[in-house]
Amino acid sequence: MAIDGASGILRLGSVHVSDIPESLIELERAAETERVRLAGLSGEDYDAQWGRWREAAEALQAAITAHADKAEVNRYELEQSVKRAVRHAKEDPTE
Repeated sequence: MAIDGASGILRLGSVHVSDIPESLIELERAAETERVRLAGLSGEDYDAQWGRWREAAEALQAAITAHADKAEVNRYELEQSVKRAVRHAKEDPTE
């Protein structure tokens, strides 16, 4: 994570935070929220929650792939930038 000296824009990897669509941030927050909800569950409750987490994660992955292709950016770097943007936000996505 660094600040681009010329523009003053936060850069995560090679992707500017300003270049990350809010929809990807929202999908990452949703997937992370579903993952956190797995804690303490077992049996059928765990299986059901795991399914919800997997659906959220799959939606995120598909959206990242589509955006990376459209924007012609490295998919891995975009994914990591989205994850870092959510983790470094002042707001906790799991609350």
